[in-house]
Amino acid sequence: MTRDDNTSDRTDRPHDIVVFGATGFVGKLVAKHLAAHAPAGTSIALAGRDRDKLAALRDELAGAPATDGRPGTTAADWPLLVADASSDDDMRELAESARVVLTLVGPYARYGHALAHACAAAGTDYVDLTGEVLFAHDSIAANHELAQSTGARIVHSCGFDSIPSDIGVKVLHDAAAQAGDGNLGETTLVVTHMRGGLSGGTVDSLRQQLKDVRADKARARIAGSAYSLNPGMAGPGPSRQDDVPIVAREEVYAGEAGSFAPFFMAPYNTRVVRRTAALLDAAAGRAGVEGDPGVDGAGIEGANVSGANSGDSVGYGEGFRYREVMSVGRGLKSTVRARAVKAGLGALIGGMMFDPTAKLLDKKLPAPGEGPSESSRANGRFTIDVHSLTLSGVQWTSRVELEKDPGYDGTGMMISAAALALAFDRDRLPDRAGVLTPASGIGDALVDRLREGGMKITARRVN
Repeated sequence: MTRDDNTSDRTDRPHDIVVFGATGFVGKLVAKHLAAHAPAGTSIALAGRDRDKLAALRDELAGAPATDGRPGTTAADWPLLVADASSDDDMRELAESARVVLTLVGPYARYGHALAHACAAAGTDYVDLTGEVLFAHDSIAANHELAQSTGARIVHSCGFDSIPSDIGVKVLHDAAAQAGDGNLGETTLVVTHMRGGLSGGTVDSLRQQLKDVRADKARARIAGSAYSLNPGMAGPGPSRQDDVPIVAREEVYAGEAGSFAPFFMAPYNTRVVRRTAALLDAAAGRAGVEGDPGVDGAGIEGANVSGANSGDSVGYGEGFRYREVMSVGRGLKSTVRARAVKAGLGALIGGMMFDPTAKLLDKKLPAPGEGPSESSRANGRFTIDVHSLTLSGVQWTSRVELEKDPGYDGTGMMISAAALALAFDRDRLPDRAGVLTPASGIGDALVDRLREGGMKITARRVN
């Protein structure tokens, strides 16, 4: 099903982009990025519960110059919208006022359902920062077909989870396909370098999901399924690569041996990438292999398989297998480091699920809306490498790197880039609607916006 031409541009809406949750820590970073990088004359509204805080943020932004030297958007004229995430009426009015809604109000399982549904119903494009499996699963079940019918792109996970993963695999596949080397096979993302802390919002989202899975065994099964974001969809079947916490010395490919630990964001990122693979394979007309039919809902029966434009990929193929790990270096001590990381992650998750220790951890972990100083964030950066052996036997690798704190300034840039692409690069977007992923819903337009924001994205043939 093709997007409805009557709703595709929504030029009659008063706002190009609405930033909901603008006064939070990451919200302020997003607002600053948009003030500096949005085209002059862009209508951006700041939305939240407290008008005084919104007005103070607008005043702070009003004198900020565009970082590229041009006049920039006049932030002093940005309208303020007072809205409560718990009010269905407020969320409907907010969705109907915008071409794109960018929401930072989480945990999304607690505060995000009404707005995502309102945007799907109104034909409004939507981006968020969720890394919550259960929220994304429920949103797919509730909103995918509705968004297809209205032409809305509901694009979850437009921050550090999961843009680097999703885009890293996309550019790798596209480069290999363009070179005639075929579809991807066994694919591993390696976090080569990362410096930066967890945001308070991420911690709160994790806390909310752990609470949900502890209370409901059925929900725990959904959260634990490797295919929880594409049940019933065509996609790759399980393999040794899926969600395996590698700790032993291993070669990702010839000459690149090292030890690897579990990457704490892999349980979510891998599911997003698998949904991308399934959506693209469906568009390419490939049936693939059933992912996990044991989890109900959220399928792609009736999915949009109409002609994709130049901003789209053509599907990763049924041989695609995917995992994510974190490098802990080489040498004899590297395996010890890997096991220490694994133990530490287990202790953190276990501690957050046990009430007495959870209360102690709450005092140490960042609270929602909190973040490090600008000088501390200035030291943040990350590099990820995606390695894949194509089905024709050719080794390819891609690299995604950014000299920004991944959880704060980097995430603010990434979600801003996604919103700007949806608002202003519509002729380059994939011809697809529904509950989507960054790669399947925004595609090449997002890659270019990310590069404009300072992200280096490359792909090369190894042999």
